[in-house]
Amino acid sequence: MNVAYHIVIPARMAAERLPGKPLAEVAGRSLLEHVWRQALKSAAQTVVIATDDERIRIVAREFGAQVVMTSLQHPSGSDRSAECVTSMGWPPETVIVNLQGDEPLMPPECLDQVARLLASDESAQAASLYWPLDNSSDIRDPNVVKLVTAPDGTALLFSRSVIPYPRAWGSLASALEAGVRWKRHIGLYAYRAASLQAFSQHPPTLLEQAEKLEQLRILETGGRMVMAEACLFVPPGVDTPEDLERVRRLIK
Repeated sequence: MNVAYHIVIPARMAAERLPGKPLAEVAGRSLLEHVWRQALKSAAQTVVIATDDERIRIVAREFGAQVVMTSLQHPSGSDRSAECVTSMGWPPETVIVNLQGDEPLMPPECLDQVARLLASDESAQAASLYWPLDNSSDIRDPNVVKLVTAPDGTALLFSRSVIPYPRAWGSLASALEAGVRWKRHIGLYAYRAASLQAFSQHPPTLLEQAEKLEQLRILETGGRMVMAEACLFVPPGVDTPEDLERVRRLIK
């Protein structure tokens, strides 16, 4: 099924763990340009970078991107994308994929997949993807966001902590041997323009602030997020200096 959709890439310089990361150099290009080039390989009708920083605007325009300037006050990338949607004048039913500006290895097939996933479920406010986790160290890593889903595939909870907690088995290794499976959330969201605007009208919620996970606002405000396993493996994005070096090696 082909779906008409647009991609918004929110980008800011003030990342807590890696300030200035959108413009960090990776194989002769900025990290942000690598993300934008991956987005161009998708079936999206439009790819727009939404930023609050003039330095990002200048660099993005130089490599050929369409840029929308947004407020400095947005608490999350999705809030920034919501302002971009207003600036672009897209109708309420328009499907928007929010691609974070630190995902330079995102397969374009996954961008198309998450757009189709939302379009196929009229009752969902958002859609996103996950990948199975089978490594104890990744399951324990607070930089790896875990999620649990309901039998119908909708998200129940996201956390940086170990969820589900393997109390009945005593250890992660025993739980994995018993067949318990964990899921790594991939920071990629599809919204309809109307649901994205509704999201941005709510202030950050308590769980969202505690975990620093914007997707929790959707669940805490009664929204429904449909999930699916990614059609291709998505390497982790860039959150730390170590992540940046890993991505440099992979792209080089």
